[in-house]
Amino acid sequence: QVQLVESGGGLVQAGGSLRLSCAVSGSIFSAGVMAWYRQAPGKERGFVAHITRDDSISYAASVEGRFTLSRDNARNTMYLQMNSLKPEDTGVYYCRSYGSGYEAWGQGTQVTVSS
Repeated sequence: QVQLVESGGGLVQAGGSLRLSCAVSGSIFSAGVMAWYRQAPGKERGFVAHITRDDSISYAASVEGRFTLSRDNARNTMYLQMNSLKPEDTGVYYCRSYGSGYEAWGQGTQVTVSS
């Protein structure tokens, strides 16, 4: 059974930084797509960034240039470095892993950016 566990959320002032981690159990870490999503209060969950099995990375326009996704295959862990944070980045951040025949989500980690 695939399990994803996010960590690294917290409260930060606008302009600050946080690094989120997503630890993945199981052998699917580099087999499909690993992605970050977020859900702000009262809004639908939305795409933030993803990395494909061939290491192609894409970002949502709202975070391009401020967020950096990376992964450590040896540790089965994906990271999201978030810089120049804005109040509108506030939300619950979720890790997602999906591919042929599977999909898994983490439980989420709260990020709150104060103005």
